[in-house]
Amino acid sequence: MDTTPEVRELLVVLTHRYAFREVAYLLGVGATGLALRQRDVARMQQLCAYGQRLMDLDGEDLASRDAAPGAGTDHTIATMVGDELVPAHLVERGRLSSMRQRPREHPTDALVSLRPAYRLLLEVIAARWQRRETAALVALAHIASEYAPMLAWERVLGHAGDPTRIAADPAFTGSASRWGHLDDRKCPHTKRDKAAAARALRVGKEPPEGWQSYLDRQHSAVSHALAVCATDCGHPCSVLASRPVADRVTLHDACRLAVAYSQCALVRLRHAAPVGHGFGVPSPHEVAEAWQRSRGGFAKRGVDLPDDGYPLPGLPSLFSAIAGVELRPDTLLADTAAEINAQLDPAGDVRWPVAA
Repeated sequence: MDTTPEVRELLVVLTHRYAFREVAYLLGVGATGLALRQRDVARMQQLCAYGQRLMDLDGEDLASRDAAPGAGTDHTIATMVGDELVPAHLVERGRLSSMRQRPREHPTDALVSLRPAYRLLLEVIAARWQRRETAALVALAHIASEYAPMLAWERVLGHAGDPTRIAADPAFTGSASRWGHLDDRKCPHTKRDKAAAARALRVGKEPPEGWQSYLDRQHSAVSHALAVCATDCGHPCSVLASRPVADRVTLHDACRLAVAYSQCALVRLRHAAPVGHGFGVPSPHEVAEAWQRSRGGFAKRGVDLPDDGYPLPGLPSLFSAIAGVELRPDTLLADTAAEINAQLDPAGDVRWPVAA
């Protein structure tokens, strides 16, 4: 492969830094100085599109090998060639963190288990920290807080809040359940949570548009409702009362931890960032300081989060405690970048500085 060393090194470093938009653009306009076939460019643009979807945690499209349609990266050559796709082994891993877009599809996705999605979240949060993209990092921390109660309930339900399985569960639908009963005053759910809970029981029979609307607008409210069931219900119905005592204790502790995380200083930063209600963007120092205060709050609860080398020390341990299983950062993002660099730098002789 003919190339100038400077351009090749630039592309490799950009890919290592997960700058997928820039790499896809440079490849597409032929500004690389590389002797690449059109098919090579198409393949790498597909990988760039998929890598950016991972960075954005684009759960709608992680199950598709054709990452080009609607991508936020340049995909001109990938679309022109048409039949170059993302390698199947990457997509099969990404599928685990996707959200099915039709109720009667039965893939293994984030409605079956949230654990792969939280592993991916941990990897992407670390990547955003590496890139000093704090607004995106805070947005990801907030997303993790919204679905943490479902992560806790997964070990008891056997799934991660899949509405089709909730609707088939007598604990949610039987005569001893108050789940989704809008006028039941003994249920402490808010009107928003009750509406979402009721929708979860019927959305599996709705067309794809209704299903997608539920995922966009109400699925996180169902997660909140489950947290209330486990931690703040004075008259537990069968949703909780039908579970063994040990499971109820486990759910109470895990959901209290999930609620504490949703109220911690790190997640509260969202309200001072463009993704929240203000116009400020927290600096890396402010993010680190907010997380340190959060760790102090968890320590007061008897939850010590270790200095484990993660950019936000102890965050993997917190998610693991909520899930009841060890959750470590995935390598899917890094492996996607490595597929690109395998073509840009097949000999592996480009070296780059290690980011702080």
